[in-house]
Amino acid sequence: MKKTFLTSYILHRTSYILFFLLLTSYIATAQWYDPYKVNTKATDIYLQAIANANNSNFPVAIKMINDALKIEPKFVDAHLSVAGMYADIKNYTESIDHFEKAFSLDSVYTKTYLLPYSISLAGAGKFDKALHAVNTFLAIPKLNDRSFKSGEFRKKTYEFAIDYERNHPAKNYVFNPQNLGENINTKDPEYYPSITIDGKKIVFTRRVNAAAKGKEDFFESDLINGQWSKAKSLEGNISTGENNGGAENISQDGKWIVFAGCNFPDGLGSCDIYISYFTKQGWSKPENLGQNVNSEFWETSPSLSPDKKDLYFSSSVPGGFGGTDIWVSHRNANGRWGPAQNLGPEINTSGNEGSPFIHADNLTLYFNSTGHQGYSEKSDLFVSRKQPDGTWSKPENLGYPINTIDEEGSLIVSSDGKTAYYASDRSDTKGALDIYTFELREDVRPAKTLWVKGKVFDKKTLNGLPSSVELTDVVNKQQISKLQTDEDGNYLVTLPVGKDYAFNVNRKGYLFYSANFNLAKNVPDSVYQIDIPLQPIETNASIILKNVFFDTKQTQLKPESITELDNVVLLMNENPKLKIQIGGHTDNIGKPEDNLKLSLGRAVAVVNYLLGKGIKNDRLTFKGFGETKPIADNKTEQGRALNRRTELIVISN
Repeated sequence: MKKTFLTSYILHRTSYILFFLLLTSYIATAQWYDPYKVNTKATDIYLQAIANANNSNFPVAIKMINDALKIEPKFVDAHLSVAGMYADIKNYTESIDHFEKAFSLDSVYTKTYLLPYSISLAGAGKFDKALHAVNTFLAIPKLNDRSFKSGEFRKKTYEFAIDYERNHPAKNYVFNPQNLGENINTKDPEYYPSITIDGKKIVFTRRVNAAAKGKEDFFESDLINGQWSKAKSLEGNISTGENNGGAENISQDGKWIVFAGCNFPDGLGSCDIYISYFTKQGWSKPENLGQNVNSEFWETSPSLSPDKKDLYFSSSVPGGFGGTDIWVSHRNANGRWGPAQNLGPEINTSGNEGSPFIHADNLTLYFNSTGHQGYSEKSDLFVSRKQPDGTWSKPENLGYPINTIDEEGSLIVSSDGKTAYYASDRSDTKGALDIYTFELREDVRPAKTLWVKGKVFDKKTLNGLPSSVELTDVVNKQQISKLQTDEDGNYLVTLPVGKDYAFNVNRKGYLFYSANFNLAKNVPDSVYQIDIPLQPIETNASIILKNVFFDTKQTQLKPESITELDNVVLLMNENPKLKIQIGGHTDNIGKPEDNLKLSLGRAVAVVNYLLGKGIKNDRLTFKGFGETKPIADNKTEQGRALNRRTELIVISN
């Protein structure tokens, strides 16, 4: 077998194209091309180029080979070599061009290069041509087993890509990632972006002084008037001086950060999951999440659910399905994290799964995997959705061009369900990896997430109040979410669309708060800012029972009222000396005497429910006010709706 210049190159460097040449059992006898008859000057330049390529100096090597081709345009080995170099730097268009020039010069001498050529075609998204090329390669007689298996593997990925495109028509979808700009990206690598639910703060990892193998650190930037501010290091004690491990995630409310810390003094393994809390002094000193989450093995890539009750992460701990699996730990009522649970064989495979991201809808999980069918042997990005019974749907590949034949790391999606962020080393990078944003294809988006953010405070003193916040489906009474505000009374809760909700806030010593969110038919804006004043329990304090419902001109309670009335029962049981009056009110439609009777009947219906729940008669009074005490203008339907109300007034406590 003749030893070509390209073969000499691969003996020193196992790069993209060159690796595949080693897999072939022979190089066919040329139709006419003889590498030993190439112009000597072109050969000398070519050999120097190979030396530069061996040192990964591709720009210089490519320039030198192009110089050699100017001297000897039919230098087949030079075309093949530079095709491999262009593939190494992901310039698949130029790689394809040089492969095809080599093939046109001598189709017999070059036919064993159809496999790497097919990979460059796939890199450019030309999967039909890639499949044709690999089929031609597999038809070559006497391929060794390794070459044949490699060709068969690539064939399977190309067929998958073609089927995926057929089954997921992109219509007018345009994949156009935008660099987040010099306020975030630098000559150093930036990666692992995470973002708060309002989309106004991004936290990411930067390997500072990467050329000298510097340490990883966390940075933040705020979105101000549509522009990201100059990124700065996180304030406080979160920076330990150790290698933070790279992977971090800020909670949706911006109050917690979980991250992978490697080789920390208190670590249980090589990398553990840590947590830091935002305080008035900045971020707190990291705390190891303990043995229920961490092990003597490798834990990384944490992601908090929007309610901060679930922590998803990747781990190499034994007992899973492959090299690394995705696990979840649930936070108990006492604030401690429970034993980690494997997400199971629907998510995890015999390969590696990692970089989980749970969306703000608390239902949609994005992650990467080498085990599910993808575009290469490297990791692709996938999406799975939590089912009503708690299981996960079959993961779906996000498809080309989000996934490519190259390594795909991690992906996050903002609460709007369409804006995605990821790290890439695209052609417009500021240095190495940069953070980009793009619009996610519609069929792999999560549902748009509605959310409420605000502060619970004392109506008199205006001081924040730590309180319980609960969201309930008013139709089936199912609790959707229950959370505790922080010490200053701040809260955030996500709202799945398509239902009507009762929103309740409770704190001992105060009247509870309730509000309606009618989302079953109309989809409102994605953001609610609701600051909630709680009234201390004292004489004449009052609240409107916003989630007590009656049909028009009826006094029978609707089933949707039960959640609200049970909150009144709880209030009465927690305050055994409390005495209240239930007042009924109507709008001014109809006769005043009819409205008075209607309001009285509705007040009686509420009192009867409370009596049925064991509240003593001497603690309850009722009164119908009819249309005599409006709180809004009866000239509009909106005003009349506000006037139709049931009110609770404190008589004594």
